[in-house]
Amino acid sequence: MFKYNVRGENIEVTEAIRNYVEKKVGKLERYFTDVPDATAYVNLKVYTEKTAKVEVTIPLPYLVLRAEETSPDLYASIDLVVDKLERQIRKFKTKINRKARETGVPERAVEVLVNAEDSEESELEIVRTKRLSLKPMGSEEAVLQMNMLGHNFFIFEDAETNGTSIVYRRKDGKYGLIETD
Repeated sequence: MFKYNVRGENIEVTEAIRNYVEKKVGKLERYFTDVPDATAYVNLKVYTEKTAKVEVTIPLPYLVLRAEETSPDLYASIDLVVDKLERQIRKFKTKINRKARETGVPERAVEVLVNAEDSEESELEIVRTKRLSLKPMGSEEAVLQMNMLGHNFFIFEDAETNGTSIVYRRKDGKYGLIETD
């Protein structure tokens, strides 16, 4: 059974919130034949713009489950985070079962054999390559180009420094600039 460490930032964690978190995150235990002795770290944050962010981290012996979600409603954020964690567990279990079938090793043994390298390898598969020629421009023009293309980032040659730079859209809707040396 999971132990829970529920922390609140800018919010008092009431018994009702704690019970809701434990009930929802506790549903993840059904995916394990023998529930691991793990602590679920739940961080609840409420921001001044009336949004709630929920972060859940569950370190397990063979993987770390982690998800975060932000929405206007705290309870909805908790539900969304649990949905994300369920998808992660199902994906991991599918990978374990596939390895067990391929290698003929029992599932329990495969859980121990799966290491971070294997999971990173399949997650980091490059499925598309693009080539581009960098055009000299200012950062403001690069932001306009990025918005026109509908992308979250744009690579360009900085007209002032002649170096490669990147503009990107931040989660708060503002823009960031990465300059190279």
